[in-house]
Amino acid sequence: MKRIVSLGLLLMALASPAWAGLKVFATLPEWGALAQIIGGREVDVFVATHARQDPHHVDARPSLIARARAADLVVANGAELEIGWLPVVLRSAGNAATVPGRPGYFEAAAQVPLLEIPARLDRADGDVHAAGNPHIGLDPRRVLTVGEALTGRMAALDPAHASTYHANWQGFASRWKTAVDGWSAEAAPLKGATIVVHHTAYPYLAEWLGLKRLGALEPKPGVAPTSAHLAGLRAQMAGTPVRAILRPPYTSEAPGQWLAEASGVPVLAVPVAPAEASEQGLRDWYAGIVAQLVKAAP
Repeated sequence: MKRIVSLGLLLMALASPAWAGLKVFATLPEWGALAQIIGGREVDVFVATHARQDPHHVDARPSLIARARAADLVVANGAELEIGWLPVVLRSAGNAATVPGRPGYFEAAAQVPLLEIPARLDRADGDVHAAGNPHIGLDPRRVLTVGEALTGRMAALDPAHASTYHANWQGFASRWKTAVDGWSAEAAPLKGATIVVHHTAYPYLAEWLGLKRLGALEPKPGVAPTSAHLAGLRAQMAGTPVRAILRPPYTSEAPGQWLAEASGVPVLAVPVAPAEASEQGLRDWYAGIVAQLVKAAP
């Protein structure tokens, strides 16, 4: 009898699709989190990168290609952040529904105004992004704008669950506005504070919190710091109160540590993505960044 029941269950499983909802391929954890929040149980979300990984440099692994081939929707950051790997993944996947220009391809950076748009394009200036700085996720206010647009796209692709997507988004947006107000109030003492950064990953964070950037450890975006450049930056910091030196976790610790010891300014590994692609992961990300900066010695 048990064998008959087991056989019946197996046949039912084989006859049913593995997943009937919307399959989402997200390039970054923050956009995967938004897709999961909006879709709830109606979506299957895969995130291609993690918080301690440099999102500029990712191997176009067969597993990523397979996920992109099966996706109904690709949620990319855009603004050339994934230029080194995502086009290869999409081309190899051969999924006509998710190529740029099709409804199944969505770019977060296309939904918001970008900062640091270059006045000229020259490789001598380092890894400059033509459309502007792509690290938009570090401003939680922009997350609201991106999420509203993503909700509309998901609803259009999956009309059967459109009402669920819109209801999920409205509930989250209300909670999120309250959370952003709380973080902004906690970070009020930071307004006008000066920071030094390792990589140009933090302009949106600085705009949100009212921080001023004195300089960067990288002489040009994507170019490794030199001893001469670090010494010049140390001299520039003399006499200027600097709150902290910020570096992404995937960059080398050595340059920031040298500058911290030379200047007495703390160096903070500030993540450029949440550790978990969920609402709680997003909350922990922003709350943690604000707490780090508030606790740093002025």
